[in-house]
Amino acid sequence: MERSPQGAALFDLDGVVLDTETQYTQFWREVGARVFPGFPNFEYAVKGQTLRSIEETYFSGPEREADYRWLKQALEDFEKQMRYDFVPGADVFLRELREAGVKTAMATSSDHKKMDSVLAKRPDFETLFDACITSEDVQHSKPAPDCFVLAAERLGARPQACIVFEDSLNGLKAGRASGAYVVGLATTLPMADVAALADEAIPNFADAATRKRLIERIINYQL
Repeated sequence: MERSPQGAALFDLDGVVLDTETQYTQFWREVGARVFPGFPNFEYAVKGQTLRSIEETYFSGPEREADYRWLKQALEDFEKQMRYDFVPGADVFLRELREAGVKTAMATSSDHKKMDSVLAKRPDFETLFDACITSEDVQHSKPAPDCFVLAAERLGARPQACIVFEDSLNGLKAGRASGAYVVGLATTLPMADVAALADEAIPNFADAATRKRLIERIINYQL
């Protein structure tokens, strides 16, 4: 008789499932240079945050209204023309999880417009997940754990019975705060930085033995 998996897998999107972080880093670097020329590494300060949180933190006040209008349009145009390639092994891993009966959810700081852009280029993307949490679904952005807590709830699981896959500092902190086991991917940041905030760190999902071990861990997770 087939066992029912007790755990669930919760994925960030950019830098974990889709190999987009290099593109975003360049975009936000250009935003920083234009709007905040005295702010070093602005592109890393905003990683993992929702656009709403970025607005509240960096674009509040009437003196920033024009800059924020420009940013919203520039980001929407940018995301329409982005490449949405998979992180090595991510699509294989997601299909293997589903074949093993493991529930999966995406918990991203992106909004519905961004997801529309993804689906326009990858129409079957939604079939890889049982639930999708976007920035419109939560009140607090990463590093708050809201998105992962809600994702686990949508799957009928406790966060403590889930594995979170993340790549950004804000996302790793959110995963930790949720109580989940956190696997960090060194697709955006150095391995040492990722490992410091994760229960374990991996370069990507390309290694078949690593994928098998992670699936077994999820299935055997004790509630």
